[in-house]
Amino acid sequence: MVSVSEIQKRFDILFQEIRKVIVGQDQVMKEILVALLCDAHALLESYPGLAKTLAIKTLSQTLDLQFSRIQSTPDLLPADIIGTYIIDESKGKKQFTFQQGPIFANMVLVDEINRATPKSQSALLEAMQERQITTGNNTFKLDDPFFVLATQNPIEQAGTFPLPEAQSDRFLLKIKLTYPPFEDEMEIVERYATGKQIQMPKKVFNKENLKYLQNLTRQVPMSNDLKKYTVSVVTATRNRGDLIEYGASPRASIGLILAAKAMALIEGHKCVMKEDIIRMAYSVLRHRIILTFEAEKNNITEDDVIKELLE
Repeated sequence: MVSVSEIQKRFDILFQEIRKVIVGQDQVMKEILVALLCDAHALLESYPGLAKTLAIKTLSQTLDLQFSRIQSTPDLLPADIIGTYIIDESKGKKQFTFQQGPIFANMVLVDEINRATPKSQSALLEAMQERQITTGNNTFKLDDPFFVLATQNPIEQAGTFPLPEAQSDRFLLKIKLTYPPFEDEMEIVERYATGKQIQMPKKVFNKENLKYLQNLTRQVPMSNDLKKYTVSVVTATRNRGDLIEYGASPRASIGLILAAKAMALIEGHKCVMKEDIIRMAYSVLRHRIILTFEAEKNNITEDDVIKELLE
């Protein structure tokens, strides 16, 4: 059994390697890692140009995982995601062979998922939930571990297809990425606008290490009092009719407990602390509650409501 301090050292090394490429955004990178440790998926909402693709590609390099990217557009077809059958002419014979699509990777970045049509979005849903894809009469298992990071742009809504609640609920976290502070932006300019050589991140973990950490995440101790606190926060979303039209399901309770355990493991805590639950509550709940018209009219956001529930 590896000690908590040894795991903490490995995570410190991981983030040192990530910082060779990514400036700041430590909390965002930790939350993406939380989703990975929970064997779940994450939805990232941010403005263009904030290094979403670079961040996930860098993380895949440090974890030695295969990376692929899908650019969502209205004409994207399910076959463009999962793959298709092609005629293969070899040894003088013609036969249909399956050519795998970009979904066959360990870490899949789905850029601007809300620009894809519902039909293409549903092709992703089977892969995310069942860890397999079906085409024709054949079913193909996806490689393990399998992680989808989908992004969406909060500005442009013209020509988009918002994710249905049932599909957004499949994402463990909805992570919000904001503009970097002045000092970080100066460092970004210094690195990427002066021809300076960017250091390549080294591999810190591999697939076997990641699977071990995923199993370890579920074993992180958590007191009954904190479990009750977590469930009470989630059930409170169903009892605030003045602010919330539809509250979070029991899946949110499971997700918040797992996410808090993963954050505790990353931070080197020997058990889950209340601060771990509070840190993860926003990302776990913000896409699982639907505000009332009155709340939206008064410019109350999901994060404002979650903050009130936590207090």
